[in-house]
Amino acid sequence: QVQLVESGGGLVQAGGSLGLSCAASGRTFTSYAMGWFRQAPGKEREFVAAIRGSGGMTYYVDSVKGRFTISRDNAKNTVYLQMDSLKPEDTAVYYCNSARKYGSNWYPNGDYWGQGTQVTVSS
Repeated sequence: QVQLVESGGGLVQAGGSLGLSCAASGRTFTSYAMGWFRQAPGKEREFVAAIRGSGGMTYYVDSVKGRFTISRDNAKNTVYLQMDSLKPEDTAVYYCNSARKYGSNWYPNGDYWGQGTQVTVSS
């Protein structure tokens, strides 16, 4: 089985920062690109950021470039998302998953979703 546990969300004022963590188990972590996805109420889940298995290549949706940083520690089977200069439009439940690129877009590639972690940014 694959287990994903997200943590680190919370309530923050616009301009503030939060750091998210995703602990993964059940597969060979180093072999997978990992991504962060988010879903706001009433909206579809969207891609936020991805990182290759080696940690050497990262990718971001345009709306978070320059503000979010994805990283990973393969020894700990953990992927991180550092979020700075947060905006109210970043409010969503954030999820992690393995990720795969099709064309120019990234999509979740695993069958299992964790509970996610809520990020709320106030005006």
